[in-house]
Amino acid sequence: MAQLASITLASSGSLNLSYASPNTASIGNLWYDNSDNRIKYSYYGSAWSAGGAMITARSQLAGAGEQNAGLAFGGDTGNLAWSCTEEYDGTSWTAGGAMIIARRQLGGAGTQNAGLAFGGQITPSFTRVSCTEEYNDTSWASGGALSTVRYSLAGAGTQNAGLAFGGRLGSPSFTLQSCTEEYDGSSWSSGGALITARRQLAGAGTQNAGLAFSGCSPAGAVSCTEEYNGSLWSVGGALINGRFNLGGTGTQTLALAFGGTPALLYTEEYNIGSQIKTL
Repeated sequence: MAQLASITLASSGSLNLSYASPNTASIGNLWYDNSDNRIKYSYYGSAWSAGGAMITARSQLAGAGEQNAGLAFGGDTGNLAWSCTEEYDGTSWTAGGAMIIARRQLGGAGTQNAGLAFGGQITPSFTRVSCTEEYNDTSWASGGALSTVRYSLAGAGTQNAGLAFGGRLGSPSFTLQSCTEEYDGSSWSSGGALITARRQLAGAGTQNAGLAFSGCSPAGAVSCTEEYNGSLWSVGGALINGRFNLGGTGTQTLALAFGGTPALLYTEEYNIGSQIKTL
């Protein structure tokens, strides 16, 4: 791979081209790659790339933390709920302490060293649970129970300032939930209700600046977004692709929505601020 460094005119009238190794990390750099005869450039943008594979393949799990210090816990494989926890270091996953109660479709929040798991459903009875567990990077301990027993909910915030919202009750009533609960490190208390009750939604942000987006209503996938200020939810910008069973992360002003049903491959970025529209 080479970058065109200079062009000089020879006495014969021909052009002499000299090359050097390109600085591919420099934003705005343009070069010719003689390995495949293509012109390339570097730019500021965003993209997904492959990371390390999980130890236990599963769905309907919860997560917390950040890219170089992630936490995955619970989940489901063939209607069998898991209790296993895995920790990510930016390259690979390693086994962490097992949850006290194996469950799927649970909510998660916090960090790798201070995780929070709440709600969900156990198998094979498919019973919903209200229990909360707190992670300390080694093991899980019991926390305060949710006021409203539910599963398919979303979460945000930290272990000592968590947020749980949405979801649904179990059989015989599959009523969708709009209620929000706030965690103070020991117990849950009521917060402002979501405008749109839904399940299998995603969340991001903090307890006082939360974000709830997409999910499933009786009519199917919804695209609505709501913003939380610590007491009330208000309407935000709608997703391009309404979906449920998706993942979410980030802050209230800069969030990511990815995967889900039926938009499995789509990633969307949420931004509160100056917007550009093409007519």
